[in-house]
Order: sequence, then C-alpha cells, then structure tokens
Amino acid sequence: MKKNRAFLKWAGGKYPLLDDIRHHLPDGDCLVEPFVGAGSVFLNTDFSRYILADINSDLIELYKIVKTRADEYIEQARVMFVPETNNAESYYLLREEFNRSSDLFRRAVLFLYLNRHGYNGLCRYNLRGEFNVPFGRYKKPYFPEAELRHFAVKAQYAEFYCESYEACMTRADARSVVYCDPPYAPLTATANFTAYHTNSFSLEQQAFLAQKAEELVSQRIPVLISNHRTPMTLDWYKNAAETYTVKVRRSISRNGGTRKKVEELLALYRPPGKK
Repeated sequence: MKKNRAFLKWAGGKYPLLDDIRHHLPDGDCLVEPFVGAGSVFLNTDFSRYILADINSDLIELYKIVKTRADEYIEQARVMFVPETNNAESYYLLREEFNRSSDLFRRAVLFLYLNRHGYNGLCRYNLRGEFNVPFGRYKKPYFPEAELRHFAVKAQYAEFYCESYEACMTRADARSVVYCDPPYAPLTATANFTAYHTNSFSLEQQAFLAQKAEELVSQRIPVLISNHRTPMTLDWYKNAAETYTVKVRRSISRNGGTRKKVEELLALYRPPGKK
C-alpha cells in the first residue's frame, strides 16, 4: 500500500512506524486520535470516519482551514516559499507576525512557512505561548502542495477538535478504535524531557493515559498506544493484553548519520473477542 506523507514536518511523526501500526490497529468504523500531530496514521488508514484532536490550537485551526478552503490556502501559502523569504531576517519578521496575529487564516499560512523553514521542523512555544523555533537554513524548503491536496480530500471524512486527550477519548463509541501517540516518555529517568506545546506531558499523565485506555477497553473499545519501550512504559501498560516491540530510527536531525535505532512499544488494549 502506497504511503502518503504528511504536509508538515513533525518530531516523532509516525511515518516510519506505519506498517506496524496498521498491522496492529483493530477493525472499526471510526478512528479516534487524541494526539493527531502531523496525521500520518489518519492519512494512511481507511476508516469510514475520523475524530482527530490535539492540544495545539494552531495545528487544529490549520487542519480546519485546509479541509474547507484548500485552494485559497494553497494559493496563499505557496507565495511564502520563494528565495526572498528563505533568509534569517525574513524568517524572524514572519515569526514575529505569526506571534502577534489573531487572524486564523494568516496564522495558518505562516504556520506552514515556519514549519518548513524553521530548524528541524520543530514546533515549540515559550511560556507566553509564542512560537520560538530558530531559522533552519535550508537550501530550498519544499512546498507540499500534493500532500496538502491529499489531506484536504481525506479531511472531508474527519472532525477536528482542539482539546485534551481525555476529552477526545470520551468521543469514542462502540464502533470506534482509539490510537494514542502521546509525547514519548523519556528513555531514561535523567533524559531531557522536552515540553510539548506550552505544557509538558508528565509521567503522571503518561500513567493516567494508560488508565483511560483500561477504562475504554472495559467498555469494549480497543485502544492502541505507541511509546518508547522502557521499564516505565512496560509497567504502565502491563495490564494491556498485548505489547509489541518495534525498532525504528528516531531522529528529526538534519544529519541523517546521527539517527539511531531505538526500541518502541505498541500496547494494544483489545476487548475479548474483538478482531
């Protein structure tokens, strides 16, 4: 099956793990993703409908705009991908405009520009909620028109929500399958734990997510969670019926040589008797 790439660069994106995720996702009518991120799983599965959420309001507003105003959006976003804007001075001026703007359409256009021109495709905000990723110095940033158009078509079958994972999980019903891709747990207790959006995803929240998965499976709703494979994650998911270990090159580094294979975990909470 052909794989479709997301139109955004995204740290921790699930493109490399797609085959494993698709293999372990149970059957259902609706896929619920409380941590949609760049949407690789959404873009590469064939559910009848999708409920997609993220705590990042810029991301969700962008998706709603691409869903409803794709041609207009592509036309305005394309003009940002020219040599005249691919320099540090332009980047920082446009980043400042993004942080000051309250126009949702303009912010969505600038968000894609910042994503493709910023360092390593990172999405990071300071405590005031301001986007603060530095300039990336790419020779010729790629304008993802084909990927945007594919997303716009697929998005007609999706509902987008800016809300917590807990709120999103309550939207699942008996015909749903839930896929959770939380900000990954640190590989070691002392690892630098990067803040996601303006809120860090704590170890307590990681454990609470596992608890919510157990609650859903008790209602006969299957849940698949991806994370690093560590003693902590194995403990959180020990009540899952099945855990699978996969190895993946994990890095968004500009230098591909620095990418290392790490062990990741897929924890499947499957109700008895469900395929």
